[in-house]
Amino acid sequence: MPQGLPRKIKLAFIAQALIGSIVITLGIGLAGFAVRNLVLEQRMQREADAFWAGYARNPQHPLPITSTTVGYFVAAGASEEALPAAARGVVRQGMNELPGDERVMLVDRRKAGTFYLLYSSELIDEAIVFTGLGSLLLSLLTMYFISWLTYRNTKRLVTPVNRLAAAVAHWDPRDPRAAAVSLEDLPGEIGSEVLQLSAALRGLAQRLGDFVQRERDFTRDASHELRTPLTVIRVATDLMLGDPETPVRAQRSLARVQRAGRDMEAVIDAFLILAREAEVAPQSEEFPVREIVDHEVERVRPMLTGKEVELSVTDDGAPRLLAPPHVLSVMVGNLLSNAVRFTDSGRIEVRLARDRIEIRDTGIGMSAETLNRAFDPFYRADFSGVDGKGMGLSIVRRLGERFGWPVQLSSVPGQGTVAVIRFNR
Repeated sequence: MPQGLPRKIKLAFIAQALIGSIVITLGIGLAGFAVRNLVLEQRMQREADAFWAGYARNPQHPLPITSTTVGYFVAAGASEEALPAAARGVVRQGMNELPGDERVMLVDRRKAGTFYLLYSSELIDEAIVFTGLGSLLLSLLTMYFISWLTYRNTKRLVTPVNRLAAAVAHWDPRDPRAAAVSLEDLPGEIGSEVLQLSAALRGLAQRLGDFVQRERDFTRDASHELRTPLTVIRVATDLMLGDPETPVRAQRSLARVQRAGRDMEAVIDAFLILAREAEVAPQSEEFPVREIVDHEVERVRPMLTGKEVELSVTDDGAPRLLAPPHVLSVMVGNLLSNAVRFTDSGRIEVRLARDRIEIRDTGIGMSAETLNRAFDPFYRADFSGVDGKGMGLSIVRRLGERFGWPVQLSSVPGQGTVAVIRFNR
């Protein structure tokens, strides 16, 4: 789960404090070590210079001996037997650390001989350690205090943004509340960016609320206004069909008008269902799937006039569903219409099972590219002589997704297409 901005800032400051602590500790440690060596070397070199100055005046000049310092002199060519065992064999000019000994030794060779100075560094080491620890503690406390103070100020600046994000996250798209992002409810320090963001969110909430209301008004008005003329057409055609003086040819035309009106009413219902909010359940009823399929099969049979196509229905246990029946009618009708439109000879078979409807034809089929885009709105492959607006399969897919009836297509060019509606729930 993505972390919030305040938590990210907190982790960033903690990481900064840890890294800073490591860097400061290492820096002070290295600086203390360098200072310790520099102080020791300068202190011992001064003792050596003082000895050589005295030796130049008097070869019997006494060697330095104090509580921390012991000097030795080995004349040129003489043996080192007078030196302590730990100091023998050291040939490097300058300051040397003695293994296994707390003291350090300065070797200063000149023409007259070699001066050795052993120096106990315990006091200097303690002074360096205490000074370093004090500096480290003061540096860490100062850094932690500044980091905490900066984090607190940053958090106060970010809190209004976090509050706006939380308010927007709990918005109901059907009823966004602009008051939730008002400046009066925002804690912390409000800057110009927060003012702009709050104003933009309030404007968005207002526009979104207006948009939702327009959609609701359109759905309500369209549901009434679009059905009214269809009802008039249906009643008028019923009266004309009931008149015995109506010619037979006119009756056939009136029957086609009635079927077209019913189809238009089903399509309108489908569009209104798709436009309606998902939480608003449409009017449903229990119905047999076979009845819907038979109705759609009879509706498309006149389209096969003049074609050598056999249309059959096989029932292997069609279920009963609880849903709006006209939704399934629109889906099956579109798939059947496509099968009839693209099949000039051969066979169209509708197979019903407990969990699906399968429509198989021996038409022209679809290429892989066409099949991938078959459900895209307004997409039409370049089939000459075939009518259509390219919306049928898009509507079928959207209705299937809305009611849990996914639609699958498989096709082979020149061999036909298989469309399957599955009843997952």
